[in-house]
Amino acid sequence: MEKFEDALLCQSPLDKTLASPSDHKPSLLALTANNWLYRLSAETGEELQRVYLSSNHKFRYLGWEVSQEMLYVKSVQNKETPLARQAGITQNTVMHLAIFHVFPLQIVGIVEINKRVFGNGITDVVLSQGVLAVSYSNKSVKLYSFEHIVHRSSLLRGRTVGEAPFGIPVNIQITDCPPVLFEVSCSSNGVQIGGYPWHYIYTPPHKNHKGTHHICSLKDKTMATNGIQNMNCCSLESDGIFFHPDDSGRIIHVGPTTIKYVQPPTSQVTVTSSGRTVKRRFHQLDDDPDQETFRMVEYEDELDLLAVVVTNAEEGEGRAHIRLHDNQSGQLQRTIDLVELWDETYRHELFFDKDTIVHIEQKNTKFCCHVYKLKATRE
Repeated sequence: MEKFEDALLCQSPLDKTLASPSDHKPSLLALTANNWLYRLSAETGEELQRVYLSSNHKFRYLGWEVSQEMLYVKSVQNKETPLARQAGITQNTVMHLAIFHVFPLQIVGIVEINKRVFGNGITDVVLSQGVLAVSYSNKSVKLYSFEHIVHRSSLLRGRTVGEAPFGIPVNIQITDCPPVLFEVSCSSNGVQIGGYPWHYIYTPPHKNHKGTHHICSLKDKTMATNGIQNMNCCSLESDGIFFHPDDSGRIIHVGPTTIKYVQPPTSQVTVTSSGRTVKRRFHQLDDDPDQETFRMVEYEDELDLLAVVVTNAEEGEGRAHIRLHDNQSGQLQRTIDLVELWDETYRHELFFDKDTIVHIEQKNTKFCCHVYKLKATRE
């Protein structure tokens, strides 16, 4: 009966032997509104483990730190109220992160993100690839070594840790600002790091760079070959670009009518929509609801497939289908028509795992979840 704020699907590596048989089965890590983190069986819903986070801080978001086999739980930001400002009260604490090892689920501790250490203007914090990435309101991002931060802290032990009403103490203390590994000024989209050797993608904060994506070497910030990508698309939704999750070093650039691989190790593969002819009597947006448009791309690593959501309104109805493409060649493998309508005025999320595709749509204050199971086709 408790409200879930966020959830992650957790599946153990096949090459590891774990202490508990239940650790080898898929589980759902669910964060509740009253600060409990549950590990539930993804098959039965049975409660396998639970941890009480804190009675002092409101936690709301879950995130993976895949490379370190960790997850983090992020609190809401502390906002400085006008009344506090008038009284001269300074709120130094911005947010808290609760850190856990997985396989098995084990508490590392809670770290406080505050202005005294990291400076003013903090807008967001994420943990990825072993680094703590801090975003600032002056359109800059700074990266810090998380290993450096927790170097002097140890795993928490004791029966009261993670139990109500005490929760987890703030045991990862940061008194001095750790060394800045990397810093870049960028637009509100932030910075992405990936590829081999390491590169980063960002959009400079200047107006004349809007709509472009710059790809540079992380080592010396030199621009990569063909390092400025711009689709020149005219659409309501901006194009998206990200490092391919398959660790191939490729970059996927998604626009309303084009999906292309940037800097692939082999020849470039371009997947374009079949499209239908539209006689334009006026200037039309590239992602106009009346024409075929790419909406999002999801990668399934075990099947090595890309799932591309395509919308194409017919007779005023927002219809959508999912195209499954071979990740290496781009060849279309199958098309799945979605039963539900796709209304572009609302938020949508798509998840693809093995034979399951989940589509979550938000309608005003309500959410609707549609689950599809793929079946083998017989010729």
